[in-house]
Parts: sequence; structure tokens; C-alpha cells
Amino acid sequence: MNNQINRREFLRNASLAVGALGAAAATGCQSLGRGGKPLYDISLAQWSLHKTLFAKKLDALDFAKATREEFGIDAVEYVNQFFKDKANDEAYLGQLNSRAADHGVKSLLIMVDGEGSLGHGDTAERNKAVHNHHKWADAARFLGCHSIRVNAATTGNGSFEEKQKLAADGLRSLSEYGAKLDLNVIVENHGGLSSNGAWLAGVMKIVDLPNCGTLPDFGNFNIGDGKMYDRYTGVAELMPFAKAVSAKSHDFDEEGNETHTDYRRMMKIVLSAGYRGYVGIEYEGGKLSEAEGVLATKKLLETVRDELS
Repeated sequence: MNNQINRREFLRNASLAVGALGAAAATGCQSLGRGGKPLYDISLAQWSLHKTLFAKKLDALDFAKATREEFGIDAVEYVNQFFKDKANDEAYLGQLNSRAADHGVKSLLIMVDGEGSLGHGDTAERNKAVHNHHKWADAARFLGCHSIRVNAATTGNGSFEEKQKLAADGLRSLSEYGAKLDLNVIVENHGGLSSNGAWLAGVMKIVDLPNCGTLPDFGNFNIGDGKMYDRYTGVAELMPFAKAVSAKSHDFDEEGNETHTDYRRMMKIVLSAGYRGYVGIEYEGGKLSEAEGVLATKKLLETVRDELS
């Protein structure tokens, strides 16, 4: 699609909601690193629009269209909650594919929740959770995604090391299935032990499969009991295994900086690990609208990319 047309459409759609912020983000400048490629590309996680989607103000089938036309972004990360009963529905998945293709949007991954604990203490329950994820791996393959994002939840009162082994067992089994589909299985720091960077990095080392990795999230470092794991340490520990990155955002100051995460410091950690893939916007704030939050995060990621190039 013509870039100039995209820019006009984007300004027309975004200006009503975000005014000057939308205009600033619409420049869409691509900072180029060595070799003429940007240091990183930017994608949009479907969860950024979860309020809009749950309120039925946007159909999940139109997510790719909104991503391109309203935000000028060309890659998406789906969340299974928005098409929970469609994992085996090839007609529906076909529509997702065709609509993404119509707007020149890449489908990167599916974030999978609610399918059981891959680190369950009971072997039968753990195996059931692995099997529950198979359909989403199949769906991701159908959509041309490179990964499914899963959780490394465990159960029981086992030790730190025992729970690592439980999570690794479920992840290894699921990753072996994913390998048959040429698909990655990636784990996000998503609360509890999984938000302990050292614990999850240890799980990755135990699994030791090339298609099992991590999706470091800038903000999900609540390890429970009111304790927070250092986000910069955690991301640094997870980046050696990263196959995707989630730029979590909540609030912004007057200069456009995220108030919880130093994006410059964080992106230096990401890039120093050699990562050059997509960085996914995942806005979860409440002060800005979802559209404004996505645009603010995009603008910040572009600004940081300019500075680091």
C-alpha cells in the first residue's frame, strides 16, 4: 500500500482521538542501523486494545486493519481470549489470514492463556495442559506465526528447583510438538516464579531446545507477596533466550517517557543481547485511551530507535 496514502489515512483516523500526539506518531520514521535495516521493528499486541475488543467496539477480525490504518503498524500479536472457540475453525482463521494479508500485516504469534498449567504438579494434569495447547500451535501454524506464547505456571509446594523441572517437562513436551510444525514455544514472565528472571532462565536451560524460548515483558515482574523482581535484571536474564519482546507501557510524562520503565535503558539491554526482531507494544494504562496509549508507546519506541541508531 502506498506510504503517502497510509499517512493520510492514519492522520485522519487518529487525529480525532489523539490530536497532536497522533500527528507526531504519524511520521513513521524508520531509524536504520548498520546494513540499512532498522534496529528493531514494531508490532502491536492485541491486548493493547482489550477494553475495545471486550466491549465489542472492534471485531477481532478487524484487528489487523485497525493496526495498519489507525496506528501505521505492520505486524500483530494475537491473544487467544478474543477467539477462544475458533482454534479449530479454519474458516475463521482463514478470514484472519486474508484480512491481515489485505492490509499488509504480518501475524507473528498467538498469546495463549487459560489452557492449564504446563508445570502442574500432577503428571496427568500437566499432560492435559500440553495437549490443550496443541490446537493453538496448529492455529499459529495456519496463520503463519513463528510462535505461541505460553505461561510456565506451576502448582504444589515444591522447591525452586523442583518447580523448574516441572515447568521444563511440560514445555519440553509442547516444544517437541511445536518443532514438528516449525513453530517456537515462548514463555513470558507472567507472574509468580515466571517473573523471577533467574528461575525462568534456568527453565530454558533445562529444556534446552532451539524452538523453546522467552518473551521478555518490560513490566511483568510481580513475583508475589508484594515483591517485585528488578525489571532490568529480569529482562537481561531472559534476553539470551528471547524470540520476541513485549514493550509494556502504562503512563507517560510530559516528555513522552514511560514513567515505570526507562525505555532507553531497557532497549539497550535488548539490543546488547543481539536481538533485532519485533518489539511488541502492549499498552495497559488507564490515563490515556487505548488508542492514545498505543500511539504514545509507538512514538517512544521510534524516538529511542532514532537515538540508538
